[in-house]
Amino acid sequence: MVDTTRLLRAVDHFADRLRAAPQSRLQRGAAAEALGLARELACWAQRVEWPDREPREMPDAGMFAAADQITVAVHDLAVVLVSDAEVDEAVRLVEAAQKRAGV
Repeated sequence: MVDTTRLLRAVDHFADRLRAAPQSRLQRGAAAEALGLARELACWAQRVEWPDREPREMPDAGMFAAADQITVAVHDLAVVLVSDAEVDEAVRLVEAAQKRAGV
C-alpha cells in the first residue's frame, strides 16, 4: 500500500479553495476545471478496478458540487494506486488543475 497523504492533502486544499471561492470565480471556469479533474481521476480509478469495462463519466452535479466531486474522485483513486509514481502523477494533476482554476 502506498502513502497517499500528499494526494489527499492536495485535493483537500483544492476543494477548500473551491468552497471558499465566490460564485463568479466558479462560473468563470474554476468549477468546470474541477469537474474535468474529477472526471479524469474517476476514469483512471475505474480503468484500474475494471480494466475490461468502459469507464462511466462522472455527471455534472453543478458548480457548487465541484469540490465534493474532486474529493470523491481522489479518494476512489487513492484506494487503487499501487506506486509512488502514480501518487506523484495524481498530485501533479490536482495541482495543475488548481492552478488553471485560479483558486
